[in-house]
Amino acid sequence: MSFTSEFKEFALKGNVMDLAVGVIIGGAFGKIVDSLVKDVIMPIVGKIFGGLDFSNYFILLGNPPADFKGAMTYADLSKAGVPMLAYGNFITVALNFVILAFIIFMMVKQVNRLKKAEPPPPPAAPAPTPEDVVLLREIRDALKSR
Repeated sequence: MSFTSEFKEFALKGNVMDLAVGVIIGGAFGKIVDSLVKDVIMPIVGKIFGGLDFSNYFILLGNPPADFKGAMTYADLSKAGVPMLAYGNFITVALNFVILAFIIFMMVKQVNRLKKAEPPPPPAAPAPTPEDVVLLREIRDALKSR
């Protein structure tokens, strides 16, 4: 089998195509969940904790450059190339993961619930009685009737 025909057989298998579609939809779904966390949930959580923005929770690991004129925010400092430990961003990503995992769990749970249990196979027909047994039964029945 040539390399190209072997690759074609591999690439066109149903599972590979299903996986490709799943990855594409998963990427789009991940962006939706990321937006949900960043634009909806984290502002509410920040408001609950006193209006704080989790993306601005960081620890400076180096000094800003001498000519730095921006605000001391995560976005401005990272543009300036200042090394930081951005634990607020990590909290956001971790929350994003938990929400995504929960949504996937609920989807799998619903799919499993909607799947109908396959009916059990019909019982196998009884094996035909061997001819010698049938003959012996006939003889027995004939002897009983005498």
